[in-house]
Amino acid sequence: MKTMIERFIRYLAIEKGLAPSTLGSYQSDLVRYADFLEHSGCRDWPDSSRRHIVAYLAHLQKLGRAPATVSRHLASMRSFYQFLEREGLMEANPTGQLDSPKADKRLPRVLNVDEVERLLAAPEGRTPMGLRDRAMLELLYATGIRVSELVFLDVADVNLNMGYVKCYGKGSKERIVPLGSAALDAAHRYLTHGRPRLLKNGDPGALFLNHQGRRLTRQGFWKILKKHARTAGIQKVITPHTLRHSFATHLLENGADLRAVQEMLGHADISTTQIYTHVTQTRLKDVYLRTHPRA
Repeated sequence: MKTMIERFIRYLAIEKGLAPSTLGSYQSDLVRYADFLEHSGCRDWPDSSRRHIVAYLAHLQKLGRAPATVSRHLASMRSFYQFLEREGLMEANPTGQLDSPKADKRLPRVLNVDEVERLLAAPEGRTPMGLRDRAMLELLYATGIRVSELVFLDVADVNLNMGYVKCYGKGSKERIVPLGSAALDAAHRYLTHGRPRLLKNGDPGALFLNHQGRRLTRQGFWKILKKHARTAGIQKVITPHTLRHSFATHLLENGADLRAVQEMLGHADISTTQIYTHVTQTRLKDVYLRTHPRA
């Protein structure tokens, strides 16, 4: 059964061009489902049915998995069964007519402008790693790109003369995002004074390098972010996505067009971007309640 999962993952990588992190999520979800089926007595995928899928989703819910996690598992299974149907291994997709559990719409956590300023100022600017960290944080806040897109940037993807960065999002879709003066300055200082000292015999193309001269990983960036958040005295729970959320929210608060923000974030559907309008409305209401004499 797991051989077919491997074939499906190769199909997604080659035909769909999905990112390694997305491929890993598909594989993890499907391997867990395959283990569940094997314990239920299924020996091959054609033996599975809608009954098994419903039982597995109920199993995930009993384990206390969040509705969003259960929905992701169902989406993985739905795509996989579509693949099996196209390959002629299933007569029909058993996930048809199955609804995903409704996830609670939680507003994304964002930093205020003062917290962002403190975070961006936290890295020590004289060392190669300090220059790198400052450039990464400035770039994330200036562009709103995902951390997976950040660590996969090459030197050639940043155009300092024209003031933009080229990145590849979900499905390897290319987009161009403008860079502000602060991010351009930080990137220039890193490329001039920081990166050459980190490069050694490492990756000549990668933009952001670790102390061994290799391409920085998502996990490496997460540790860097948490360190600088502590230095900046930020008490909020902060993740690499927090700067992306803050980027979008601050743009909309200052009058940016929703479609422009959608394009910069690389959202396929504008409804995904609209969550940030709810954030700005909530923040405006909080300001009103705190400051209006008769609130």
